[in-house]
Amino acid sequence: MRSLKYAHSFEVFRELPEKLADLRALALNLRWSWHPETQELFEEADRELWTSLEHNPIELLNRISDDRLKQLASDEVYLAKLGVLKRDLDDYMAGDNWFDQKFPGERETTRIAYFCAEFGIHECLPIYSGGLGVLAGDHLKAASDLGVPLVGIGLLYSRGYFRQFLNSDHWQTERYPQYDFHRLPLVLERDSEGNPKRVKVEFPDRTVTCQIWRAQVGRVALYLLDSNVLDNDAADQGITDTLYGGDEEMRIRQESILGIGGFRALMEVGIKPTTCHMNEGHAAFLSLERLRQFMADHGCDFRTARQCVVSGNVFTTHTPVPAGFDIFQRPLLEKYVSKAVGDLGMPFEQFLRYGRIHKDNKNEPFNMAILAMENSNYVNGVSKLHAEVTREMFADRWPDYPLVEVPIGSVTNGIHTGTFMSQRMIELFDRHFGSGWREDMSDRGVWGRVDEIPDLDLWELRDNQRGDFVRFVRRHLRKRMAMNTASPMDVKRTNNVLDPRILTIGFARRFATYKRATLLFKDVERLKRLLHHADRPVQFVFAGKAHPRDDGGKKLIQDIVNFCRSEESGGRMVFLEDYDMNVAREMVRGVDLWLNNPRRPMEASGTSGMKVVPNGGLNCSILDGWWAEGFQSGTGWAIGDNEQDENENHQDWLDSLSLYDLIEHEIAPTFYYRTDNGLPTKWLEMMKKSMAELAPTFSTLRMVREYTSRFYVPSTRSFNNLVGSDLERAKHALVWRDRVASAWDRVRVAHVSDDAGSALKLGTGFEIHAEVELGDLSPDDVRVQVLVGRVTSNRELVDLNLAELEHVDSHGLVHVYRGKAIGEHAGAKGYIVRVVPFNEDVNVPSELSLVAWEPS
Repeated sequence: MRSLKYAHSFEVFRELPEKLADLRALALNLRWSWHPETQELFEEADRELWTSLEHNPIELLNRISDDRLKQLASDEVYLAKLGVLKRDLDDYMAGDNWFDQKFPGERETTRIAYFCAEFGIHECLPIYSGGLGVLAGDHLKAASDLGVPLVGIGLLYSRGYFRQFLNSDHWQTERYPQYDFHRLPLVLERDSEGNPKRVKVEFPDRTVTCQIWRAQVGRVALYLLDSNVLDNDAADQGITDTLYGGDEEMRIRQESILGIGGFRALMEVGIKPTTCHMNEGHAAFLSLERLRQFMADHGCDFRTARQCVVSGNVFTTHTPVPAGFDIFQRPLLEKYVSKAVGDLGMPFEQFLRYGRIHKDNKNEPFNMAILAMENSNYVNGVSKLHAEVTREMFADRWPDYPLVEVPIGSVTNGIHTGTFMSQRMIELFDRHFGSGWREDMSDRGVWGRVDEIPDLDLWELRDNQRGDFVRFVRRHLRKRMAMNTASPMDVKRTNNVLDPRILTIGFARRFATYKRATLLFKDVERLKRLLHHADRPVQFVFAGKAHPRDDGGKKLIQDIVNFCRSEESGGRMVFLEDYDMNVAREMVRGVDLWLNNPRRPMEASGTSGMKVVPNGGLNCSILDGWWAEGFQSGTGWAIGDNEQDENENHQDWLDSLSLYDLIEHEIAPTFYYRTDNGLPTKWLEMMKKSMAELAPTFSTLRMVREYTSRFYVPSTRSFNNLVGSDLERAKHALVWRDRVASAWDRVRVAHVSDDAGSALKLGTGFEIHAEVELGDLSPDDVRVQVLVGRVTSNRELVDLNLAELEHVDSHGLVHVYRGKAIGEHAGAKGYIVRVVPFNEDVNVPSELSLVAWEPS
């Protein structure tokens, strides 16, 4: 039978009683996703429906019965709550904010565009796969709370990321439901005549059209592109079908739409960004479209446009290994972006150089991260350790600079505390500190007062949250069993799964092999002794998905589930299918301890462990990612140390021994040791220290403040300065760069002397005298610097401190510089002098990596 296609379409919407009209306004602003009181309002409307619809308020309003609506419309208490919450949202949207206080008068000249391939705002908007997306969603929420003038740009996947199902052999299978965007908290952007706003992206033999949807995330608009429109061929309608689905060609299509189409979408909705933030390399093609539009708007050439545009781009990498970056070969690039490159008047070979570390190596594949890096003056990793790893990966891009000065900084990730903190804990804080603390959940002063909360109150909360979680696990298991038509006996067994009184450890993440999900199973007999210890038993809850093409990850899941469902587990180990944001929230609120054991240093940052902290949970982790800087004695436990054996199997064995020892001899005894008052005093002491020290630091409020102060505002100022006065400063900067580059081979450090002698008293300063030849350059074109550091056994300088020398005199071509340095620490010290270019409109060494070193 032939399937029918519609000839005419229209949207049907549920008209609410006038008294309940504000429910739709609340539902269409995703601020409810981190506002518990608004969630409670939707839940009160129909608790069973709210749960069954995955907490989707738009679908709730579509499906709720007429009788129930009539009841609510006549319920004065409910209507009063609705009025209070609508006014609260209005006050939030219009209220004072951190950005305007910190940068008064700069809102009108600042517009940040944040591009990412996925956004995890809430489980009812399934356009995320894991950590990157949830981090991006938290970024938008924090930007909203802080009032940062930021918008998000992404893709709207009609089938999202896959839903996970385990077959009878416990092997992961994937299902891709089709989502109806009209039944999600989204609005289709339309023009003044009611027609959907659209953008077009040129592909080799056709043009792909995308419409634009908006998700309102508090004060922040998130624009999402959707290729499923009738103007497109059937194959192109499916470009935005699935997140990270398809082959390499599908990936370059999606990334073209994200970068090129996404930037055009901003123009279509009337936004001209001053700074574009590429969160991972998926969006790097936006640099091509931004350059093209800049050239057209200002009538300038490619180099002048690039001088401006690069100053207004930020790139964040989350990838700790070279294999993790998007790589494309020349034929595919020529097929899909040759037109975009040609529009810039740039030879394709020159474009390929922007995607290679070694620009002249034509055998090096094109790397999207390098394209993003080449077109951004601000580049960062997502933890201090990850920045070190990233600098090592890309050091050849700046061969004349020491590794520590490779211009890749770090902004350690955080979490949006309000999204993941339990209602129980929020109410406990309200009782002790008043509700005003919610205005800034990264306030170190508030978290420092956690000692004021009585131990009994805090432990009672932890017991209740663990009990809540055990009940959630049992409901989740029964729901999955019902979908798989399990026997009544199997369903009944779920009543005995987990024990709400037992130390509960959680492990949930993407099942990539480097995350070592089965490290705990290296010695099964020892694991069983931990599970069934007579006095100090332990129970584990696992969750997570493997990539659909990662059979190795699927095998890890199968092995874990086989053990969980065996008699050996005894109901003390559980795997939760179909990990999503809802499961994640329940886990981080309910477990006592979060386990993370990746192979160091392959965890760029990790944020899941941060989420247990404000809920009173502790961490046990490898010293990798955020934990490498977050761990301190008394806040949790470190598996192993900072060393890494080159033999991975041996390192796995060592780390498993460390993990077993920690659980058996430290973690479980600390949890179960009770004083006369029946409380685990030492555990509570660690909980409070963890919350006080870690919760305010590992927050997206802190993180977004850093991005704004260190990157967004400086890049916006730089961009605006270069664009002003008919691009005068940009043109001067280019002339200066050409002049400096052509004259640099005549720059040298001719002579250096000091009055330090062979030994120097600690804390004493010494004077450095340097004579420098600058050739055709002037002292205004350079900075002469001294790098002082500790001397190692092979004469290397480490632990560097940099100081500027002052120009004091000139003798013909020789310029004299002087300055002081101080012997701050005892030991063998040394220094070296260098000359670097300087221009306030050129970012050195990001844009111009020239340096002249003193001969050593």
